[in-house]
Amino acid sequence: MTTPRMLALTALLTATFAGAQAKTTLTVGVFPDLDSVVKAALPGFNKLHPEIEVKISSLAYADHHNALTTALSTGKGAQDVVAIDFGYIAKFAEGNGLVDLSKAPYNAGQFRNQIVAYTYPQATVNGKMVGMPTDIGPGSMFYRTDLLKKAGVKATDLNKSWESYISSGKKVVAANPGTFLLPDASTAASIIIRTGLKNGEGLYFDKAGKVLVSPDNARFVRAFTVAKQIRDAKLDAKAGAAFSPEWTTAFQKGNLATEFSGAWLVGHMQNWLAKDYTGKWNAQNLPGNTFASWGGSFYGIPEQSKNKAAAWELIKYLTTNKSQQVLAFKTTGAFPALKTAGTDKIFEEGVPYLANQKARILWRAATSKIQPIDVNRLDPIAEQIVNDELTNVLNGNKSVQAALTDAQRLIERRAR
Repeated sequence: MTTPRMLALTALLTATFAGAQAKTTLTVGVFPDLDSVVKAALPGFNKLHPEIEVKISSLAYADHHNALTTALSTGKGAQDVVAIDFGYIAKFAEGNGLVDLSKAPYNAGQFRNQIVAYTYPQATVNGKMVGMPTDIGPGSMFYRTDLLKKAGVKATDLNKSWESYISSGKKVVAANPGTFLLPDASTAASIIIRTGLKNGEGLYFDKAGKVLVSPDNARFVRAFTVAKQIRDAKLDAKAGAAFSPEWTTAFQKGNLATEFSGAWLVGHMQNWLAKDYTGKWNAQNLPGNTFASWGGSFYGIPEQSKNKAAAWELIKYLTTNKSQQVLAFKTTGAFPALKTAGTDKIFEEGVPYLANQKARILWRAATSKIQPIDVNRLDPIAEQIVNDELTNVLNGNKSVQAALTDAQRLIERRAR
């Protein structure tokens, strides 16, 4: 016999089961250390959205972006939310695999004034915005206070200009036998290439897609020339790119006087890269009163996602929630893209690894001085060609003029 009580209980159980079944499973594809950021964000996000279950998939940096490239080109296999590094954002922006966040129902433009100014152009090509900025990398000159003191050199001597950096650097190296001024001369070239851009210019292309790399472009000539001067003076360790085995070894030996990188480098230094040198490093602005960005991360939504609404809710939480942006900074040291997060009291505190220097104030100020850079889908290709030609110059195989002439020709060939 079926009683009203039994019918009511059955209805309740059915509704409960249906509610459980209706829970959305959202997949997120990231690379380290953004996997740690998303994991730390879940308790707070789940309180706001208990109806959404988040599953994280993390791959190594290159593997993640290679897998995403394949998934977007084939139209299958991408997660609902995907992390994208600055180095890849232009490539994906010119494709059709990611939704345009500037359009309804996302309307990402509503948050533009809340985010550090130079980040939005990085994720936008031809008016299409494919990524929401989550972290940034204000550039900084890190230096060993003990090595400079022994040489009688001040940090302001080093960052007054590139000429002063080289002349003062020679004194530091002379006073500390076995020490190098920096890991690799190419880093100096990279900074110069990224600064002093004219309005409407990208790093390697202008708005019309014209190649800017040229033996007549003063920015590239100066970049190659300064790097060559550093190499010829035997000031660099010839350690190559950041995070290469040679670069890592140079740091761990403790024989580097300076390095240029984003503020996020402190996290690596204190955790594993140079943890034995706590309190011996400080930070200053880049030489020549210049300001540059070292990377940055974005979150996008693939067109193939079946859960775009839920994906946007997670992205908004990760990028526009002040508490979450501060938590992300505490988790990995990645500088927040959300401007209000930079007003948190933690940014007024000293950095223990940097001998309690209040370096975050320095970095926060730098974010407002970094100029937007237009991006082009061929930026990664152009960058590789420029780096290869710079290597030829540093190794003495080509002159600056010849290398830039060849770089221009090769980039123009690829851009056709």
